[in-house]
Amino acid sequence: MAWLDRIWQATRAQLNHLARAAEDPAEALERAAYEMETHVLQMRQAVAQAIATQKRTERQARQSEAIAEDWERRARLALTQSDEPLAREALSRRQSHLDTARGLRSQLEQQSGLVTRLKQDLRDLERQVAATQIKKDLYLARAQSAEATRRMRELLTGAAGAATQTIFDRMEARVLELEAQAELMAASSVETQFDQLEQAAAVDAELAALKAEQGGDRPADLPPPSAG
Repeated sequence: MAWLDRIWQATRAQLNHLARAAEDPAEALERAAYEMETHVLQMRQAVAQAIATQKRTERQARQSEAIAEDWERRARLALTQSDEPLAREALSRRQSHLDTARGLRSQLEQQSGLVTRLKQDLRDLERQVAATQIKKDLYLARAQSAEATRRMRELLTGAAGAATQTIFDRMEARVLELEAQAELMAASSVETQFDQLEQAAAVDAELAALKAEQGGDRPADLPPPSAG
């Protein structure tokens, strides 16, 4: 299980490094999740290799047992022919293959226990990775919410808020300036109208005076004298 210990040591070292690194926490969490997923893939490959080795050992054990049975059959055949030396040689080879089969069966038991432990370790790691993924998503959501709240407070009370207030102050000053200009233009228009009225009144008065001079001293309201 040394390789499993190495995987866990590498994972812990990576997490400790990310915890100490001066970087974006969200990026650190994403990287840690990626590292753990990589280790899960490595463990899956290890489990697959162990299962393949187990199957290969099982197949070799069955082959050795089958060969041993075949040599036993040959030994019996040699005895039926009264060839004891040949029967002895067949039994010797049978014993060799039986020893090989017993050794393979012993390995198979160890491999079976290893595969069982690896499968359990893999399930445990997958559960931890799933739990880490959930925590990561939760922390990222909380971080995004906190960042949004911070930015909102900056808009309301911080430098951004002061900048926004300055913009509104400038807009208000501009509006007041435009309103003052409009009032001045309106007042100027009224003054022009009164000037025009006064000029017209002066012209009318001069015209009336001229008419009075041309008509003599006769009051303007008496009718002219009739003929005869």
